[in-house]
Amino acid sequence: MVTVKVLLVDDDPLVRAGLRMILSSAEDVQVVGEADDGVRAAAAVREHRPDVVLMDIRMAEMDGITATAELRRLDPPPQVIVLTTFQADEQVMNALRAGASGFLVKDTPPADIINAVRLVASGEAILSPSVTRTLLSHFNDAQASERHRMAAHRLTLLTEREREVAAAIGAGASNAEVAAALFMSEATVKAHVSRLFTKLDVTSRVQIAILVHDAAQS
Repeated sequence: MVTVKVLLVDDDPLVRAGLRMILSSAEDVQVVGEADDGVRAAAAVREHRPDVVLMDIRMAEMDGITATAELRRLDPPPQVIVLTTFQADEQVMNALRAGASGFLVKDTPPADIINAVRLVASGEAILSPSVTRTLLSHFNDAQASERHRMAAHRLTLLTEREREVAAAIGAGASNAEVAAALFMSEATVKAHVSRLFTKLDVTSRVQIAILVHDAAQS
């Protein structure tokens, strides 16, 4: 059995204790460490080498957005799931742009939290395209036109097959679903996703989905 190692980053000790209790109920998930603020998250990741970090967005010294960006620059970077109180939140959108693989509201049922950790550890995202579109529609701003131009340009760097894979990811497809839709093996899909990360200069499937969405906007 492959064990998923998780690090908890939250300034509320009760929240950390609750998450530890929930995750410890799963045989294949292990909480390897905790940090009480984003500023201490990177050191904790270097010490414990988690696969997944559950990251609170609002913390006193360093917020979860800044900490997520910092963690995603590490080698190797952990996957990050941000924790929030509200779904349609500008800070959630900023965390996703910073490289988080998805988000969970803090009242998410325990079984869903465990499943989200497993999915993200396997390289999938836990954010549906409909949620992405909802978040983006709430926070379209003066920079939307520039994001569209830049996203469209970055997609021109891809081969036709890579654009097909990117579009499928943007539609919320898992690796297995992409493989079935495009008649390729999951191993080939994973290779394409790896190249997309490099060519598009992104670190998560969610960032690919956001880029595809931005490029489609007029």
